[in-house]
Amino acid sequence: MKIRKTTHADIDPIMNIYKEAKEFMTQTGNPDQWTANYPTSDLIVDDIAEGNSYVCLDKNNDILATFYFVVGLESTYGFIIGNWINEKSYGVIHRIAVKSHTKNIGTFCLNWALEQCKNIRIDTHMANIPMQKTLKKNNYQYCGMIWVEDGTQRLAFQKSIL
Repeated sequence: MKIRKTTHADIDPIMNIYKEAKEFMTQTGNPDQWTANYPTSDLIVDDIAEGNSYVCLDKNNDILATFYFVVGLESTYGFIIGNWINEKSYGVIHRIAVKSHTKNIGTFCLNWALEQCKNIRIDTHMANIPMQKTLKKNNYQYCGMIWVEDGTQRLAFQKSIL
């Protein structure tokens, strides 16, 4: 597998992955994390323009996963009920989604991000048990509670190998 920056040609396959992910979330008791049209194709276009959208490809160059990754401050991580592991420069992962019926792709993406930046922060919805399990399996530490822009709570995790 490999990871590369997203192109505009990837938008339709990415939106299909997000559609599958939303269906999976609903089936696993998490219908409220990504509601309505979120994430939108316009958001992905903006992420591409910023250079922060990525896809994970198999050996045939088929897209298996998509995610947002950036090294820099995340405004919603400025206030936490709890404590981050450290306050050193960190990378942020958002909107990670994998194609249905695939295994360990999320782990591959998390490991890739950790290779880019040795200090990663990520958050997820309280009802997103599969993502919480993936983070714990990959030794991300639960740090506390944050609130995202729409005012809803998220569980915050961090992994640092600095």
